[in-house]
Amino acid sequence: MQTFETKNLEKPLSEEELKCLLKRYDKTGDRKLNRQELKVAFKDLGLWFCCLRAYHADINKDGLIFDDEMDVLVEYAVKWGFTLT
Repeated sequence: MQTFETKNLEKPLSEEELKCLLKRYDKTGDRKLNRQELKVAFKDLGLWFCCLRAYHADINKDGLIFDDEMDVLVEYAVKWGFTLT
């Protein structure tokens, strides 16, 4: 597996820290991440290419990542090179 450096982080995050960080990109405050919010989040983390592929975490295929899909999203980020502690 290839590892990618994350731009704006000083240290690897725990799963919970990554979830909290991703939730900060919920600009609409609806507790969901839409495609644009997810794109910006991954780009800021240095994983620009993962956004479209990350929609595999969208279990109900509604185009949004809800809280209950966040675990799948974190697993996906790790699979594509995001380093967790």
